[in-house]
Amino acid sequence: MPQTHPIILALVSYLEHDALPTIVLDTHYNILAANAAYRRQFGQQDQAPLGEKCHKVSHHYAVPCDQAGEHCPMRKAWESKVPERVLHIHHTPRGPEHVDVELRPILDEQGCVVAFVERLTTITLASAQPQEQGLVGRAPAFKAALASLQRAAPAQIPVLLQGESGSGKELFARAVHMGSPRANGPLVVVDCTGLSESLFESELFGYEKGAFTGANQRKIGLAEAAHGGTLFLDEIGEVPLAMQVKLLRLIESGSFRPVGSLRTVHSDFRLVSATHKPLKQMVEQGSFREDLYYRISGFPIRLPALRERVEDLPLLAQSLLQRMSMTGKPTPRLSDDALQQLGLHPFPGNIRELRNILERARLFADDGLIRPEHLQADIGPAGAAVTGDRRNNLGEVAQALEQFKGSRSELASHLGISERTLYRRLKALGLN
Repeated sequence: MPQTHPIILALVSYLEHDALPTIVLDTHYNILAANAAYRRQFGQQDQAPLGEKCHKVSHHYAVPCDQAGEHCPMRKAWESKVPERVLHIHHTPRGPEHVDVELRPILDEQGCVVAFVERLTTITLASAQPQEQGLVGRAPAFKAALASLQRAAPAQIPVLLQGESGSGKELFARAVHMGSPRANGPLVVVDCTGLSESLFESELFGYEKGAFTGANQRKIGLAEAAHGGTLFLDEIGEVPLAMQVKLLRLIESGSFRPVGSLRTVHSDFRLVSATHKPLKQMVEQGSFREDLYYRISGFPIRLPALRERVEDLPLLAQSLLQRMSMTGKPTPRLSDDALQQLGLHPFPGNIRELRNILERARLFADDGLIRPEHLQADIGPAGAAVTGDRRNNLGEVAQALEQFKGSRSELASHLGISERTLYRRLKALGLN
């Protein structure tokens, strides 16, 4: 497709003033044009990488994304002839960043794809580099959760975060809030664990002076405090069954009565809930209301356990060490041996457990370098089974390669894994 094609010329002129970074690609992955916003945000010294392959510029890949274990929106858009959207990690002048990529095919008069317009939105809700606050990660399982979060955050739909204890549900809830139009409003956290029915009601709805013994003054409830912002119900599976009907009424109408009051209070909030419990199973057992479950789970997001994103361990560890670093003192570092030993651990307590391990270990690292001897004695050996599983997985792939004659996508489907996971295992085996 020549660069002088009238469709391309019209696109370049139109997109130059687009506020979002945008490039025009031909059907062979070549960058034909880049607007001013792209040159400022992704160009080197404000220069556009014209004539370069998009996968080389964005990922430093020698082959298209789908041949390197990534999802390629161009391949999908070519086949569907409709816009496609995917979350990628791009190399930028500032380092690796999460980017929401939207690719739109451009059709000629005959309906044939002649070019693509790619619009890029940098995701600020999470980082692909170590940082002192917020979400960090690069692993496919983390990116899948982040992609869902990116779609849900701007909407009003209730979000249900499901994941094991310690997997970062409150950080995800905060990211949903910060990515919403209510970011300037309050984020009110309600810890539903260990609360009796009466205590839960008074905490959530508040109470009037004299409502019960010890109520010496009127107290505003957390539901009212969340007005204009986000109400985060952490561990909602712990809510007493008798309170669930009142909670359902609050969510559906936004109205409630404080304890001991005849007045009705209205609160406008966005709802985010989280749990580590199997709510569907609880519904079947009768310990969680079915109508409440469907009301809170408008947009469920599954958060991966740390063992599902082991490749994020160095990034998470460095970020956590930065966050717990003492003012005026250098951030402790992990030796390669200590990091390798941590990689053998199954982390049943997930990121919370990792933080506790590092918090203790840094107190023994007088020179600022955390070594294997600074870790607890039970860190490492318990992970031997994980390493064994990894070897078995590689052996399974190697055996399948000898017998399977189909494509790589068909092989991945046969093994029950993603193409990206298959790509990593082939790389570990030393195969292209």
